[in-house]
Amino acid sequence: MPSIISILNHSLKKKLIVAIFLVLSSAVAAQLPAAASDTRYVSIGASSKHYTDPFSGAVNQAALAQVQHPGAGVYGSRLFMLKELSSYIACIALPVKKGGLGLVARYFGGSYYNQSQLGIGYGRTLHPVLDIGIQFNYNRRALTGYGSNSSLSVEAGLLIHISTPLHIGIHIYQPAAPKYGIDKSEQYSSVLTTGIGYEASDKLFISADFVKEQGQSVAISTAMQYIFARQLFTRLGITGTTGNYFFGLGVQWKNYRVDINSSWHARLGFSPGIMIIFCRQPTSQQDEAQK
Repeated sequence: MPSIISILNHSLKKKLIVAIFLVLSSAVAAQLPAAASDTRYVSIGASSKHYTDPFSGAVNQAALAQVQHPGAGVYGSRLFMLKELSSYIACIALPVKKGGLGLVARYFGGSYYNQSQLGIGYGRTLHPVLDIGIQFNYNRRALTGYGSNSSLSVEAGLLIHISTPLHIGIHIYQPAAPKYGIDKSEQYSSVLTTGIGYEASDKLFISADFVKEQGQSVAISTAMQYIFARQLFTRLGITGTTGNYFFGLGVQWKNYRVDINSSWHARLGFSPGIMIIFCRQPTSQQDEAQK
């Protein structure tokens, strides 16, 4: 039979976790629930043409226009190594007539508080230098003892291919800023992201994102991906406003890819993650990956 002290400790722990989530959710409500953890790692390559992967269409739906083969991916991370701050993303990218179709599911949180999202997106090419895309989402938030609420949202993006190596991506999340809550008195913030990608070579990609959330100052993130061997590559980056560093090592084999990554905050510590991708490649790329 549990002691009074253990019961009190469990109660205090539960209240502490709920309190943390209330503070955290108010800070990240703009991007449900992706911004709740450092998902900058999976967005590298979204503002490009040759460095995209199945996650790119979940970050900027215009990237779905470049989908040539079916692909899928899953990503999981644990913010500051806390179980109750776990984040998961699953996505599917499919080529369809005149474009690409994307399905994405996101989950952030734990048993006391969580946010989830289901989305369906579509992207197509309007001009050799211009791709566009849009996605519709169903969002849900649940807090122990307070019930749950849901809302609908939309996001859209475009990709401008300035030249063979230079690309610019523009993405807006929740332009209508949907309301939520029992009496619909609370409201999410809109987020505008401008990304610049430079494909320096077939081995090196460099990017920078400028994120403007409603009511907040501009946040700047820079990143790079470097392929240093036929089957191995690394990703590095930093988010300037929060001082978060992120880094990872990836292995490509045939149609499969596995990334082990982490972000690091000077005061809050590490947030480890793993990403697994399946994407059928052209025969020439498969042969190169097997060497």
